[in-house]
Amino acid sequence: MAKVHEHITDEFRKWIEKQHIFFVASAPLSAEGHVNLSPKGHDCLRVLSADRVAYLDMTGSGNETSAHLHENGRITLMWCGFEGAPRILRLYGRGRTVLPGSAEWDELIPQFDHLPGARQIIVADIDRVQTSCGYAVPLYSYEGERDVLDKWTAAKTEDELIKYRRDKNSESIDCLPTPLGAVLGK
Repeated sequence: MAKVHEHITDEFRKWIEKQHIFFVASAPLSAEGHVNLSPKGHDCLRVLSADRVAYLDMTGSGNETSAHLHENGRITLMWCGFEGAPRILRLYGRGRTVLPGSAEWDELIPQFDHLPGARQIIVADIDRVQTSCGYAVPLYSYEGERDVLDKWTAAKTEDELIKYRRDKNSESIDCLPTPLGAVLGK
């Protein structure tokens, strides 16, 4: 029941904006490398055009997506309709990491609300938009965003955040370098 669409339609953009969670998948070129799948919350994603999206990426325990994009660019984003009508929407494309201090960061960051712990922006140029039924996706009720990352970030100095990112976000679990790691000097 999958259907391929030419681009991100206005209907899809509005639907994406109503979702509270999406998932990002990426993988290294090596067959022995680990496929990564990450959930993303908060109001961190923007549809920039009919074939481009970006999300504000938060400090985390790893940085797999950035490493994979740096190596090969492949990315898939997915939303599931947990409320309302059933739907699964996948965006396939090529992505890249945009770091603070770059001209592209300065261009993109005003489109996002301030989120403590933001470390980079992931931009994806979309070449395939696909929907499927989502009939087996369960219904869930949204209760709200967690504030744990906000509190964790607020308890850190800027130097502590930089050290954490250098230690935890400079390379993937498969030892692939990240653009953030190159800037932080690991």
